[in-house]
Amino acid sequence: MMKETHGAQTADVARFTLPIRPDLVGVHSYGAPQLDVAARLNVNENPFPLPDDVVEAVTESVRSVVSGLNRYPDRDATELRAALAVYAGAETPARVSAEQVWVANGSNEVMHHLFLAFGGPGQSALSFSPTYSMYPEYARDTFTRFAFVPRDDEFQIDVALALAAISEERPSIVIVTSPNNPTGTVLPGHHLREIADAALAHGAMLVVDEAYAEFRRDGTPSALELLDQYPNLVVTRTMSKAFGLAGARVGYAIAADSAVIDALCVVRLPYHLSAVTQAVALAALGHARTLLAQVAMLRDERDRLFDWLVDEGFTTLPSDANFIMFSGVDDRDRVWRALLDQGVLIRQPEPAGWLRVSIGTPRENDMFRSALRIATGRSPVAHDQLTEGSR
Repeated sequence: MMKETHGAQTADVARFTLPIRPDLVGVHSYGAPQLDVAARLNVNENPFPLPDDVVEAVTESVRSVVSGLNRYPDRDATELRAALAVYAGAETPARVSAEQVWVANGSNEVMHHLFLAFGGPGQSALSFSPTYSMYPEYARDTFTRFAFVPRDDEFQIDVALALAAISEERPSIVIVTSPNNPTGTVLPGHHLREIADAALAHGAMLVVDEAYAEFRRDGTPSALELLDQYPNLVVTRTMSKAFGLAGARVGYAIAADSAVIDALCVVRLPYHLSAVTQAVALAALGHARTLLAQVAMLRDERDRLFDWLVDEGFTTLPSDANFIMFSGVDDRDRVWRALLDQGVLIRQPEPAGWLRVSIGTPRENDMFRSALRIATGRSPVAHDQLTEGSR
């Protein structure tokens, strides 16, 4: 009897196939190459290690919570949300309270929560391509219909097309990415207001993804300035870039209406943000001035690299982020591989024909210059050709 049962079980095992969702069959997970090379300039990380005083502060902050790790963390991250309200509130005339702030494991989880709360079956989301490639995946995961409006030839949002699409699609979520990834371009303030008006008129949430906000050039406004004017507005940000905390996974949102945060509380997983993560983020916020000094250096490096690319004859987009998108190579796959062979890893984004380089340390940026000249058939950059500020 046991033998026959075993035979039946073996047959069942042989016939078994994973009952995976049909729409996920053959789909590959999101991810950029993680390679051990001399200059990793492909995922827009802050290239500088945390300064020693910040390391000490983070270590002490984590040490203070370690003995209590047998208990669940503060599920509402009360102290961290209050600190983020102070930090973000400095950029807007509106009063920002902790009740208007949401924090999660990177801005990816924040955005996923927004789709869970305001998307879903029968709902749709709208954004403007090319842009961050994860948005359609949030929609897929939450069974939200997703629509793209193409950007113009300069990778700006065509406001007339945007308003028409909002009117026709009537989405529950409109996503504007500014500075945009992968282009680095920003949406002018008056155009953002037009889109915000249309989203409000049609009952849509307007989510402005400002993951790279701290890198924007002087005079470039933030959507935070509109918080007290649009009750449907949510601004999302991250501590991965400017604060150099990509490995800590901390993202946050600031909503005009605290009812948005109440909705996000409903869809989160229990105790989603660990006590360690909260401690790390609080320590970093306490040293914001030190960390933002690194941002100023990266902005200077970006502007120098932009000028160099233009001088070399590449088509280059002005950037308000910590990366630059450029074109003007005969075969981007070959150039990408030639750069990698020299220890420089950059990104091949959409659209086709363009490349994107993250801003690294001065040494990494010099490596990129030399490698790109070799990869494109130019002579290597001589030492006396390097910009003084990049040495």
